[in-house]
Amino acid sequence: MKKFCLTESELHELAGRYPTPFLVASVDAMEDNYELLRREMPRVGIYYAIKANPTTAFIRRLNERGACFDVASDGEIRMLAGMGIPGSRMIYANPVKDRRGLTAARECGVRRFTFDDATEIGKIAAYVPGADVLVRIRVRNNKAVVDLNTKFGAAPEEALPLLEQAREAGLNPIGICFHVGSQSLSTASYEEALLLCRGLFDEAKERGLTLTDLDIGGGFPVPSVSGPEPDLVHMCNRIEQVTERLFPETKVWAEPGRFLCGTAVNLVTSVIGTKERNGSMWYILDDGVYGAFSGMIYDHWQGEYPLKFYGRGPRERASFVGPSCDGIDVLYRDVMAPPLSIGDPVLTLAIGAYSWVSASHFNGFLIAPTIVYEEQKCLKQAPVEDNRKEAVV
Repeated sequence: MKKFCLTESELHELAGRYPTPFLVASVDAMEDNYELLRREMPRVGIYYAIKANPTTAFIRRLNERGACFDVASDGEIRMLAGMGIPGSRMIYANPVKDRRGLTAARECGVRRFTFDDATEIGKIAAYVPGADVLVRIRVRNNKAVVDLNTKFGAAPEEALPLLEQAREAGLNPIGICFHVGSQSLSTASYEEALLLCRGLFDEAKERGLTLTDLDIGGGFPVPSVSGPEPDLVHMCNRIEQVTERLFPETKVWAEPGRFLCGTAVNLVTSVIGTKERNGSMWYILDDGVYGAFSGMIYDHWQGEYPLKFYGRGPRERASFVGPSCDGIDVLYRDVMAPPLSIGDPVLTLAIGAYSWVSASHFNGFLIAPTIVYEEQKCLKQAPVEDNRKEAVV
């Protein structure tokens, strides 16, 4: 896995050129993560879950590499369509769709959908007659950081009746999908889900349903501060082996989000205030949980983004907080850090997934823009992506 990290000289150069806070995205690092999945799981297609990070430079590179895309709304569908990506390379993977999303799907040529409830069947059939559909089932994974199966997925015994209802409504039932949950560190949940799906595929054949596609969702992990280092090569190899054994003639794809973008982005902030509280130093940064650190709340990623300091001097325990007037805006406690002064830059690593996408303008603070790292090498002034606009697509 490619772990992007600015050097000390790069950090100071960029901090001198752009006002903090800002994000620095490495398209090459993201592509390396994509290539790892393609190399270690060659028969598994990739649909990038753009909700994790819809930075246009990422999407363009993945489009060039032949990836497809997981979309969840009219905004995401129309954004990709506006970039010239056809609907045939999208899957509308939000199990519950609204009128605007279905209208966008029809107008932009999206014909592949997931669903987990009978009430969705009529909606899809009305807007996109004859569309390809996959039923999403619930699977178990108590070790996932974010358990998506409490909200999504039909009970396995309901899956085939739902596909039969879809067929009766004029839709084309092509397969089954599942999601083991976000940041899954073991293949056990994938293997259990794959075995379950194999049984459903066999039963479907007996009921006259020919299923051709299997969507194994996302969940591929990234490094965190407190967790063990994920062995992605082993995980991918194992998933590849099991899918090859159980589904040798089935089209299989995954919907990674976090894994592709998570380690490919750094955040550059500055110290805007210092305090000594209860015998410990507190440093106030110019971004916090209402900004690029929003994943600490919305993505259950409390204290898991690695901080890096290039300052000199003995390290002592310190706390880091955001700039808002809310007491919840505390980022880290008891971090070993060198002495810092107002204006010093602080680097945060692996903050590419579910960060600025869920940021807000609370207290009137702007959302940190994104700078594309590779464009710094050939352009005197690199273009900056205005996340304030992208966040409300």
